[in-house]
Amino acid sequence: MADANPPETVIVSPHPVRPISRNRMALLFAVMLTTAAGNTAMQSVMPAIGTSLGVADVWISLAYSWSALLWVICAPIWARKSDRRGRKAMMALGLIGFSASMGLCGAALWFGLNGWLPALWTLLLFAAARSLYGGYGSAAPPAVQAYVASRTARSQRTQALSLIASSFGLGTVLGPALAPLMVMPGLGLVGPFAAFTLLGLATLVALRIFLPDDVPQFAARGAAYDAPYGSGGSSREPQASDEDDPASEGPADKLGWWEPRLRPWVISGLLGGHAQAMVLGIAGFLVLDRLGLRGTPEAATGSIAIVLMCGAIATLLAQWGLIPRLNLGPKAAILWGCALAAVGTLMFGSAQELHGIALGYSVASLGFGLFRPGFNAGASLAVSRNEQGEASGVVASATGAAYIVAPAIGVWLYGHSDWLAFAVIIGLCFAVLAIGWKSLSADEVLTADR
Repeated sequence: MADANPPETVIVSPHPVRPISRNRMALLFAVMLTTAAGNTAMQSVMPAIGTSLGVADVWISLAYSWSALLWVICAPIWARKSDRRGRKAMMALGLIGFSASMGLCGAALWFGLNGWLPALWTLLLFAAARSLYGGYGSAAPPAVQAYVASRTARSQRTQALSLIASSFGLGTVLGPALAPLMVMPGLGLVGPFAAFTLLGLATLVALRIFLPDDVPQFAARGAAYDAPYGSGGSSREPQASDEDDPASEGPADKLGWWEPRLRPWVISGLLGGHAQAMVLGIAGFLVLDRLGLRGTPEAATGSIAIVLMCGAIATLLAQWGLIPRLNLGPKAAILWGCALAAVGTLMFGSAQELHGIALGYSVASLGFGLFRPGFNAGASLAVSRNEQGEASGVVASATGAAYIVAPAIGVWLYGHSDWLAFAVIIGLCFAVLAIGWKSLSADEVLTADR
């Protein structure tokens, strides 16, 4: 019989890693898709909300900064806890944080838009409610990534993580597509917040019911298994028939951003992530200005949604089409991605009408759609299997760091000189190309099974 209080680190039998079932992958996909759709729906209406409140663009961007800072701090903590408490528990915590944040953000904005709160207090309450997403919503993505990474072979890791990353891409299609339909009488521009609060809770219920518990000490509950001690004297608990925990290699050391194996990937991820965050931060305000919609902010919601949807579809093309079809490794995905992102940013910055704006944003998004899974997979492959929780925390933290000040800086630069803003973005993309070409490990070394 297993010990009543088993050790935190469990070493399981070194059987070949089995693929994740379709049902489980669908649940993981839904977790990521719901949060992505909710966030992009919010981003598609926030420029219009800010204009309705009479708030300067840069303050709307800064309202996200505290949440992003909390994400950077908390994501590695939750990733570390997922190694001990299980991935499912952290995914559930993330969905609770997301749903609570969306509901409270919507309530604060509703009071402000109806004139019951001044604009300053509306934004302060919005930022406070948004911090729930940074603090607790950050538990879900690293748990999902670690769940997938620890259950796939090295040669399949980029494609598997690309599939999970594509759930964000699909969410960014659905979010802007649904947002204009959710602007309804009585709720107005805060309709998307109410709708995605309910969707987040529905996803949480589905996760609780249908994804098996994966807490290490209960992995063998209700099934026959071997003795809990291996021949070498170390604790060993093989997985149950309904859980596919992979082999562990012993206790995982705490990993930081500057861990030598992760450092070049983190630097590339930070630079490319800042470029992506700046483009996303500018997009809605550029549509308002280039199409002359500042005087009718509610009418701008549809145009902003079209641009974001086109970018999201291009992201899906990269993650569902190009990466698996071309069998791109992490380094190739990052380099090709940043090159395309630079070209797309140039097109986006010079466009003057909706078609050109959407096309430029799509090309940039295609590039970032290659870049992001390349960064995720590269960091995952740089460390051992039992360090996936730590690595996913580093990835989530570095990704969130890009959204602390980059969107606000991008909007501020755009307000002073749009070409200066786009020059900075293109410069960041070229910096990734230079650093990545020299410092990132070759794909054939990273993806070799061992």
